[in-house]
Amino acid sequence: MAKQEVKKRPSTVLEDPSAKAVARVYAEAYLNAAKAVGVQQPLEEFASFQDEVIDPNPDFYQLLTSQFTSRDDKAGIIERVVKPRASELFTHFLRVLASNDRLDLLPLILSECQAEQERRAGQKRVLVYSAVELTDEQVSVIRERLKTVLNIDPIVMPQIDPNLVGGLVIRVGDTIYDGSLKTRLRMLTHRLRERYLHEIQSGRDRFSSSEGN
Repeated sequence: MAKQEVKKRPSTVLEDPSAKAVARVYAEAYLNAAKAVGVQQPLEEFASFQDEVIDPNPDFYQLLTSQFTSRDDKAGIIERVVKPRASELFTHFLRVLASNDRLDLLPLILSECQAEQERRAGQKRVLVYSAVELTDEQVSVIRERLKTVLNIDPIVMPQIDPNLVGGLVIRVGDTIYDGSLKTRLRMLTHRLRERYLHEIQSGRDRFSSSEGN
């Protein structure tokens, strides 16, 4: 008798087009639950669990997310390993994820939690690309300038891009403000070329007009 093929999930949740939307639902539910019970810093415990338990222990994470680990077994692991060291809020949250077989969304849920918390606080992440590392003073100046110009409370996230000649490239959401030297030089070259072509065309027009006379 032929073996029945086991239906597999995408190898990573990022391959699932609905994963981010599902993660956002859980993120909002977690933050709302934390607010309801008066937890002031709900992401500290979540981030610590990711940084100190999940990331350094891939085998443990694999056990929690494997399709070969039953939901009851996952719940048992949470009770034995997590509950003695975590708050009731976070433990219950993991139980809910386990019961719905969604523990594989943990990293994505944390990311959505951070984004949602920033949104609720009126903050916005801003990626600032530069050719070399920016100093703390430069980051502070950029933050204040963005706050004034864009009327937002920016979370400046410096990024090094060695392909930049100089200047900055700033990304706010899907909007890119390109003030790099490379771009300015390219624009200058384009303007000079356009001016050169215009002058050639003007000369031709004048020459044609003289011949006609």
